[in-house]
Amino acid sequence: MAGHTQNEITIAAPLDLVWDMTNDLERWPQLFSEYASVEVLKREGEKTTFRLTMHPDENGTVWSWVSEREPHRESLTVKARRVETGPFAHMDIHWRYEEVPAGTRMVWTQDFAMKPDAPVDDDWMTDNINKNSKVQMALIRDKIEKAAAGHRPAPALAD
Repeated sequence: MAGHTQNEITIAAPLDLVWDMTNDLERWPQLFSEYASVEVLKREGEKTTFRLTMHPDENGTVWSWVSEREPHRESLTVKARRVETGPFAHMDIHWRYEEVPAGTRMVWTQDFAMKPDAPVDDDWMTDNINKNSKVQMALIRDKIEKAAAGHRPAPALAD
C-alpha cells in the first residue's frame, strides 16, 4: 500500500509571480504557515538540497528533514523528494503550474509510503496531507494575490 495525493488551486496572479514566489525557498517560512525555517545546504545547478524545520506541533515536537528540489522552468514543473525520510519509506513530490484564464493553476502531487514502524499509516497520512495542502495552498494563494495587487498598474482616471 502506498499513499497518493493531488491538490490544486487557482491563483489570480501571473504565472511568473506564482513561480517566483513559490520557488523562493529561503522565503518559505513567510509563505507557508507550517515552516519555521529553511536552511539551504547545497546547490548544484537548479537542484537545491535544504533542511525544512516545522513549528512545534501540538505535542511540542519539532519535525525537521532534508529534501531535494529541482525546478524545471521550461516545463513549469518541480520535482522534489525527501532525502532524510523520517517516518516515510519514500516521499516524492511533483509541482505543476499552468496558465489558465483566471490566473495560474498550481497542482501538488505527492507519492509516498510510510515505514512499517511509523506512528501512522498511509491512509492517515493521505488524509493529513490532503487537509493540510488545502490550508497551505489557500494561504499561499492569498499572499500571492496580495503581492500581485501591488504589481498591477493603477487604473486610468476618468476625466
